[in-house]
Amino acid sequence: MRPAVRTVFKSTARATSSWRMRPSFLVIGGQRCGTTTIFKVLSQHPQLARPPVEKGTDYFTLHYSRGMSWYRSQFSLAATARARAYGHGDAVAFEACTYYLFHPLAIPRLANDLPDVKLVAMLRDPVERAYSAYKHEFARGFDVADTFDEALELEDSRLEGEVERILADPDYESIPHRHHAYRRRGQYAEQLRRVLDHFPREQLHVMDSELFFADPQRELADLLGFLGLEAWSPGSIEQHNARPGTSMSPQARARLTEHYASHDAELAQLLGRQPGWRS
Repeated sequence: MRPAVRTVFKSTARATSSWRMRPSFLVIGGQRCGTTTIFKVLSQHPQLARPPVEKGTDYFTLHYSRGMSWYRSQFSLAATARARAYGHGDAVAFEACTYYLFHPLAIPRLANDLPDVKLVAMLRDPVERAYSAYKHEFARGFDVADTFDEALELEDSRLEGEVERILADPDYESIPHRHHAYRRRGQYAEQLRRVLDHFPREQLHVMDSELFFADPQRELADLLGFLGLEAWSPGSIEQHNARPGTSMSPQARARLTEHYASHDAELAQLLGRQPGWRS
């Protein structure tokens, strides 16, 4: 969306918030796990209405104090979405925000405001995810650590007390928690347990990035079935936001592999299967 059009949309959308869609499902994470690809693929489905401006609103993490009227204003007009979906089934709105899975308040807020919403979590080998996240944050200027090894050394001190600050002040935005949690964001089991503490298991669909990119049509069909959407294929599926670069150091890889062994075992127990990167 061009800047001028974006400005006009933001200035008029809130006045029409009651005419706009409420999301039926959310892609909640994880960061650097293929969620942009999933979002772009789903945005092509004739029944689906993505947010007109961004892929995610960050409402349940960063903008919750703005209220539900603001949140509704971020979505498409119901009439527009229904016209697009005509002949394919009901129109369905959605968004994708990878911070929802990790932020300590997002899931409780979601359960309070959208108790019937379906949730989609896409996971990836946490070792590869951590390094990809560092490259992403460094490239965008959010991390000044010169190497991934240095960022891992700094992580615990950077994140010390940040969850407590978020819980104490719901309007507090923690830069370290959002941008520097390379190791902790890959501890998936504890994040999914928080989801399951607030939502029934049948409202959560967990995908593996490795399995999705190996056989995207099959994984997409499973996802559409979970969402109750019309069977559909986009043709080709391209990976988005991949960041080429130097390889991870052997030392960092070894440390992370050891660190995640117990966390992946917990995840396998929670899912009732081995995650794709352990299969």
